[in-house]
Amino acid sequence: MSNTITTACAPDQVRREADRIETSLEGGRFHRRRALEHSDDAEGLVLGAVARAKTGDEDAIRFLYLRYADNVYGYVCSIVRDEHEAEDVTQQIFAKLLTSLPKYEPRLVPFSAWILRVAHNASIDHVRARRSVPFAEVRSPETEDHDLSWERGHDLRSALETLPEEQRDVILLRFIYGLTPAEIATRIGRSEDAVHGLQHRGRRSLRAELTRLESAPAAMSAASRN
Repeated sequence: MSNTITTACAPDQVRREADRIETSLEGGRFHRRRALEHSDDAEGLVLGAVARAKTGDEDAIRFLYLRYADNVYGYVCSIVRDEHEAEDVTQQIFAKLLTSLPKYEPRLVPFSAWILRVAHNASIDHVRARRSVPFAEVRSPETEDHDLSWERGHDLRSALETLPEEQRDVILLRFIYGLTPAEIATRIGRSEDAVHGLQHRGRRSLRAELTRLESAPAAMSAASRN
């Protein structure tokens, strides 16, 4: 049914719906929103808009932005934990939508799930860039040698880069940002047991790499207490 609706979706239908959503918005700020309409008509309109957006149709891109921006913003905000930074990340996601849309395949996953996965990746990238894994937040409280701390901080960043992406994400979210395994499971779309496994393997690999770099005892002291 969705494919038929996609083919028959008229440009003015997408434009009218975009205008309707825009009129109903409260102010110019983002708002956290979770609920999404999943009726056949709504899904068909989205698929039609996606098909048109891939060709550069401005009304279709505007429709997708207006329909999903608040959902994306709410999800991003739950990860970066700063409303202003979440707004910036959300804007960047939709600014790059035209170039990222060709990667979306409607047969594999609903657009709402795909755009939230894009939001997840962008949020994690932003967290990494913002914090750059400062060693001061994970070093032992007894460590007072600032030159040595800087060197070990560099080693920690290098060691983190050797981990598989999911293990690195879990280590950062668990030990740098203090999220619980349950919270991490929600953020990355995995089970809590999977998060525990990723954490265990990530810590083991991180310890091995830090040992190779002769930084393991101080750098892992905070993580070992969790």
